[in-house]
Amino acid sequence: ITYSRRDSRRILKALTTMRRFGIITLTNSAVVTPSLLSSSAAFPGTLTLPSPLRNHHLTNSIRFLVSKSLVSCFSSSSSSAAYLPSLDEFSSTTGSVARDDKQKVVLKGMSYASLQRLIFEEPASGVRKIVLATNVADVAFVIDCGKAKETSYDALNNAPCLLPSWISKVSARQRRGRAGRVQPGQCYHLYPKCVYDAFAEYQLPEILRTPLQSLCLQIKSLNLGSISEFLSRALQSPELLAVQKATEYLKIIGALDENECLTTLGRYLSKLPMEPKLGKMLVLGAILGCLDPILTVAACLSVRDPFLTPLDKKDHAEAAKSQFSRDHSDHLALVRAYEGWKKAEEESAVYDYCWKNFLSVQSMRAIDSLRKEFFSLIKDTGLIDGNTATCNSGGNDENLTRAVICYGLYPGICSVVHNERSFSLKTMEDGQVLLNSNSVNARETKIPYPWLVFNEKIKVNSVFLRDSTAVSDSALILFGGSISKGDTDGHLKMLGGYLEFFMKPAVAEIYQTLKKELDELIQSKLLDPKVDMQAHGELLLAIRSLLSADGCDGRFVFGRQVLRPLETSAVSTQPTSVSRTESGPGGDNSKSQLQTILTRAGHAAPMYKTKQLKNNKFQATVEFNETQIMGQPCSNKKSAEKDAAAEAIQWLMGGAKESHDHVNHMSKLLKKSKKDHL
Repeated sequence: ITYSRRDSRRILKALTTMRRFGIITLTNSAVVTPSLLSSSAAFPGTLTLPSPLRNHHLTNSIRFLVSKSLVSCFSSSSSSAAYLPSLDEFSSTTGSVARDDKQKVVLKGMSYASLQRLIFEEPASGVRKIVLATNVADVAFVIDCGKAKETSYDALNNAPCLLPSWISKVSARQRRGRAGRVQPGQCYHLYPKCVYDAFAEYQLPEILRTPLQSLCLQIKSLNLGSISEFLSRALQSPELLAVQKATEYLKIIGALDENECLTTLGRYLSKLPMEPKLGKMLVLGAILGCLDPILTVAACLSVRDPFLTPLDKKDHAEAAKSQFSRDHSDHLALVRAYEGWKKAEEESAVYDYCWKNFLSVQSMRAIDSLRKEFFSLIKDTGLIDGNTATCNSGGNDENLTRAVICYGLYPGICSVVHNERSFSLKTMEDGQVLLNSNSVNARETKIPYPWLVFNEKIKVNSVFLRDSTAVSDSALILFGGSISKGDTDGHLKMLGGYLEFFMKPAVAEIYQTLKKELDELIQSKLLDPKVDMQAHGELLLAIRSLLSADGCDGRFVFGRQVLRPLETSAVSTQPTSVSRTESGPGGDNSKSQLQTILTRAGHAAPMYKTKQLKNNKFQATVEFNETQIMGQPCSNKKSAEKDAAAEAIQWLMGGAKESHDHVNHMSKLLKKSKKDHL
């Protein structure tokens, strides 16, 4: 914001990421003029674009030779920068430029600060300094590949994406401008002009590239009316599906009710300037007396990963991180790393500690600062009185801490499907997913827990979980979402039936009772922060006992065990028959239900074969796990496939047959032996 010398009107100077025509439209083009929106470098760079070539291999070879020639002919007192999309390109390019007459500097966020400072040092005489960077660097010569990894949001799969894509024309001009800031320079773009002409003029605004949960929560806290209606009036409104996903998420975590009104929990979360899931985690940590480790987890998830991974010392960095993890949790590893850092700080050995454990000093200091800020924010809500002993009465109980992490990160749930030699991971939206290589769980051959909760997943080529914590069935049932009774006694459902638990009816009744009382206690504490939690010691003790006694064998989980007939005669052995027009087997979503069952059991998606009968009707056969089931004739192909899927679900669940039949069918599907769960 600047002021005109002629009058007192404010002049808004647009940033490079803002769309010029949007701002002009907003101000009726009366205040902002195009001349105010332009900028020029002190030393304009020279633009060089190659001609298009058909043969990509020939193009790459020529570009490599040209780049070597260009670098060799540059004056010895300057540097060159190569813009690369990701770490993969860093690794492949590093070896190519590591020669006798070149000084290589890799500029990325995970590098040590001491290594990054080499960028500003002048190279020795006769030595060429080459900076491998993503989107930063001020040098005399720039080599631009024209691509960058940019975060976008896949609303359909509810996942952020980090995929290589062509940059915008504005970004290309910015990269060219890096070569003319402190001295005359040249920029070499490794793409022809026809490709440049096809670039988008500007980068997409952030509202179209990121999840909208925090924004939607703020809209409701400010009483701005309907979320979708308010966002539809934005300069560039986000997709309706993205808005719906964000609203649905806030309802699932209990921040909004069914009428999109703020709940008691939602009002607390709207006062905390952080992601709703982190705020929810802090709220419960304060209520249950394990605030100290949860402060660390929330702070660590709010900043860049403090663990550094130098390209030439990756194995050593992974080994250093592994020493902080003993229980299949990235988040608890961060807690231990911070606790060690605090001890080192008391002994004035911070730099030695960080160097030994591949930790960023700046990130650890940012985490320490955020912890203090978060503590102050929680104190302002009235949930704690500032008494450290009361806030951390259960801080040493790692099972309770793990459960609170589950409470905050829900519904970020991943199922652990155990195989003979290893395991696979599956989520509701994505099917099979992978662990990021930096996760402590990525190096495990076995995870003795049925579930993982995660903070962030990212879609690159596949979907990766960046961080995760293994949790038991008890933690998920008590601290996950709302649970409901299933079709049979001892059957509990969560997330609309996607998560299912099978147990003895008496055990199911205990879990339901404890879950109800825990939810009521949390609600009463939120309504009246003065509620004495010590008066509910018996309930909290029972919950802790369940968490610590859980064997973590996945015995309750549908899709992971052999369903065995219950021995007690009090249990009904006849499954409930559900009409295909209802939400059970069949209905409009029978194909997706069948695929979900198979996916959770570790099998491939079903295959459908449809044939047209003489009476012009269609009949479909569904095939899965060496089993074929035929549906009834229908008027069209789509309905026939749905009917076949409905028949398959009825067969798996037993239909109207004897109870032992459906147990046998499900046992064949899951291929699990009894000894696997002992």
